Amino acid sequence: MQSKKLVLGFSGGLDTTYCALYLSQDKGYEVHSVIVNTGGFSESELVQVEKHAYALGVKTHTTINAVQGYYDRILKYLIFGNVLKNNTYPLSVSAERLSQAVHIAEHAQKLGANAVAHGSTGAGNDQVRFDMIFNIMIPGVEIITPIRDLKLSREEEIAYLKAKGVEMNFEKAAYSINKGLWGTSVGGKETLHSKGLLPESAWPTQVTKTEPEEMVISFEKGEIKKVNGQLFDHPSTAIQYIQSIAGAFGIGRDIHVGDTIIGIKGRVGFEAAAPMVILKAHHALEKHVLTKWQLSWKDQLSQFYGNWLHEGQILDPVMRDIEAYLIQSQTQVTGDVFIQLMPYRFQIIGIESAYDLMSSKFGKYGEMNTGWTGDDVRGFSKIFGNQTAIFHNIKSAAND
Repeated sequence: MQSKKLVLGFSGGLDTTYCALYLSQDKGYEVHSVIVNTGGFSESELVQVEKHAYALGVKTHTTINAVQGYYDRILKYLIFGNVLKNNTYPLSVSAERLSQAVHIAEHAQKLGANAVAHGSTGAGNDQVRFDMIFNIMIPGVEIITPIRDLKLSREEEIAYLKAKGVEMNFEKAAYSINKGLWGTSVGGKETLHSKGLLPESAWPTQVTKTEPEEMVISFEKGEIKKVNGQLFDHPSTAIQYIQSIAGAFGIGRDIHVGDTIIGIKGRVGFEAAAPMVILKAHHALEKHVLTKWQLSWKDQLSQFYGNWLHEGQILDPVMRDIEAYLIQSQTQVTGDVFIQLMPYRFQIIGIESAYDLMSSKFGKYGEMNTGWTGDDVRGFSKIFGNQTAIFHNIKSAAND
């Protein structure tokens, strides 16, 4: 009987290592592993992942470089929208998984696979994101999820792999680390409860800088063009450069508590130096160059966009509609933002932009007006509050 062809989303970590071995050796599938690099792997690491995959017995292994497409399709709009889940989390893993799921589905189509597999557990968001995109893009292809279906703990996975003679860093596997262009999540025993901090050793990027540094990020229509005067051919490269500088300060470390798609509360650590610096810098520039109602409507649409993306709905056509709005909103978001980097924190110093609406030609807040007179304000104040004044007048007369 010919074995079924199966495509496995593979990172080389504990869960997907278990899946590769279990599905090929115990279940007899012809496993074709694929890793979608969204900025979390170096070239040497990708080579090691490929060697690891073949050592586990996969039929073929494919590496997809999705860094630029990941930015163009998703991250650009998270920056335009200044998206932070619960005002804390830059959707590091949420966004990454969607890009990976789309590429895995496309690879399964290309190979004509009978089944597709991922290493998600039954208690998190990723299972919904992967399943939903697979159901939409490759309907009829069986979805197999060993970790979820067998309800395996990390300890049980480690015991199985050791019994099979698999060699890997099991001590490191005690923490679930997902690294990508838009930040790194860190999950472990400390995040399984409502109280507890991750130890210093659990953070992938160690603090090596202690003296403050100034950084200048230059935006053009909302996208990063330069950092400290250095021109970049693509914003994804600029993000990696900012991470290399700001990450060494320990900036962007936090623990996020949020509502999962399946209804339970979740807690996870993350480090996202570049995303936090970029989002705050971009938002600071917007506050200077956009009008009050542009900012107001952007906030509302961006919050929905971030929440809907977090729940895996990147293929919903409403997302294209909001993206069109976000692109239009960036027409004048051009200028330089000055930032001071310090250990574990940063501060926005200010901005310079030809579109800055904080212009002294029209007045200085709290000091001097040049574009209107005191009589103009007296009349405006009376008219602006006229309806409320009528309401209180009528209410008082009716109650007498």
